[in-house]
Amino acid sequence: MSDMIRTQEEITISGNPRHPEGEDGSKMLLRMKTRPSARLTGGALGFWTVNETDTVLDIGCGGGAALKRIATQVTTGHLTGVDYSPVSVATARETNSDAINTHKMDILKASVEQLPFADDTFDKIITVESFYFWPSPQKNLKEVLRVLKNSGTFLLVADVYQKEGLSDKTLENIRNFHLFNPTPEEFRTLFEQAGFSDIQIHLKDGEDWICVEGHKASGSR
Repeated sequence: MSDMIRTQEEITISGNPRHPEGEDGSKMLLRMKTRPSARLTGGALGFWTVNETDTVLDIGCGGGAALKRIATQVTTGHLTGVDYSPVSVATARETNSDAINTHKMDILKASVEQLPFADDTFDKIITVESFYFWPSPQKNLKEVLRVLKNSGTFLLVADVYQKEGLSDKTLENIRNFHLFNPTPEEFRTLFEQAGFSDIQIHLKDGEDWICVEGHKASGSR
């Protein structure tokens, strides 16, 4: 069946958003560069101040679109993306081939469950539309905090959070894809219990997205 006949929803289901795989997984990731998630990423980065010398980690980097955008601001620092899907890793490497070839960026196959980095490695860490797939959110957030430098910032970006008024289609997707979908208050509690400080919740009236910003206090472990 051609893509002209198949719906985008059918391609997404076949491509497996939780763990992108196969040709449909690649198509899904490429589509995310232009669909609303790309605009969401751009808006979310407005809550960050990225310095040219920063070391940046993107967890669940998908097709690498967020890394490519951030790379325009990090000129002398270094960027790293991790994803546990081989299809995502391959797509992200293709998207960011120039930065990889100049040793400005690395894309690795790895999971948030056990990040292959030393303590206090990164100035900034971001995850875009992947948190709702994390296997053990509380434990995984502690792992993020471990590799974040003192005074570093973690930004979680999701295109949906639990609230009244979500559309039937959105609720159906949450059920079908088994998404972990906290309320803003639950996000704050998760971050607090993981050890983050100065937590800020960013919302916009009329929108379903959420950005949760957490910091690692100086001297934290």
